Amino acid sequence: MKNNKGFTLIEMLIVLAVISILLILFIPNLATKSENINDQGCDALLQLAENQLLAYELDNGSKPSDLNQLEGEYVETLECNNGNTIIDYNDAKDGLVKREINPDAS
Repeated sequence: MKNNKGFTLIEMLIVLAVISILLILFIPNLATKSENINDQGCDALLQLAENQLLAYELDNGSKPSDLNQLEGEYVETLECNNGNTIIDYNDAKDGLVKREINPDAS
């Protein structure tokens, strides 16, 4: 007697079709989630830069003339993963950091 255990070609095609349909449904949702994650990460970097701006002011007695002075010791980078760059702060609004929207970022 032969032992004929295993999947038939039809069973394998059905499994592949189900997996393909699931991938078609989920991949577009993952792309939008990635954009949301990058935006939230940039917002978190913005808050970190605001806090480090205050730390710089406490350490040195005055605000920096340029945010690039924060790079290195206070923040690793002022550029977000989505291409946005933190560029400036406004003394009139308690030193809040502004975010530049990079038109090349997608």
